[in-house]
Amino acid sequence: MRMWVFGYGSLVWNPGFDVAERAIARLPDYHRSFCMRSIHHRGTDAAPGLVLALDATPGAHCHGLALRAYEDQADDVLAYLRERELVSAAYLETRLEVELEDGRRVEALTYVVDADHPQYCGGMDLETQARIIAGAHGGRGPNSEYLYNTTAHLKQLGIHDTELDWLVERVRHMCG
Repeated sequence: MRMWVFGYGSLVWNPGFDVAERAIARLPDYHRSFCMRSIHHRGTDAAPGLVLALDATPGAHCHGLALRAYEDQADDVLAYLRERELVSAAYLETRLEVELEDGRRVEALTYVVDADHPQYCGGMDLETQARIIAGAHGGRGPNSEYLYNTTAHLKQLGIHDTELDWLVERVRHMCG
């Protein structure tokens, strides 16, 4: 069985597993946003950062990257992703249909935010997001680095996100 994973944040630039195939993909009814507090990777309990998550939003869509794992590595990839993405149980592991840029539709393992989880913070204005991202730092480094890497890699793929572009400019200004 083929295992596809939908990446919309750090999985785009740091999947952490060997990728057999990549394709630009579109996920309907979800919006990429900094709607999850990060207390491990990009912040701490005392000073949470923010990470991207998929927030259910009827009528919206998110462009990202579909990554196909090698079939003989699917079990290992699934175990790795669960350890990486489910560290605080703020994401829900789901399988959703995405449309690849060549028109194929595939079911992809997708991590979406649990809106009932205490780390969920949807609806936060961009200025507040920028202030948090500019100042937060966690086990994997500065929160700003996560923003910059994600935005740059999405742009390399031809995926433009106006909210992320605004945040990059604002955070760079705040960080000097």
